Amino acid sequence: MAFVLTKKRKSRGRSKGGKGSTDHIQCSKCGTLVPRDKAKRVTSRVTLVEPMLAKELREAGAYIAAPKTIRFYCVSCAVHYGYVKVRSREDRRKLH
Repeated sequence: MAFVLTKKRKSRGRSKGGKGSTDHIQCSKCGTLVPRDKAKRVTSRVTLVEPMLAKELREAGAYIAAPKTIRFYCVSCAVHYGYVKVRSREDRRKLH
């Protein structure tokens, strides 16, 4: 008689496949160490110039650089701050 363990997610909450262990990174909010393939990655652009000044500069034909920032969040912070939505029980088992 074999016991079958329940499986909450098809990917087991990670995106590593069969790679073995991956390196850990710190959550940008709480500092928790999270495996890199389990952490939620959020890419955003940071404006270095105020919006009104940027509008005037753009009208004058200037190029305004907006560097990208990449942040990694643990699952609990990603859900808490709205970067990831809570999915239904059926949707959790689907591989997205």
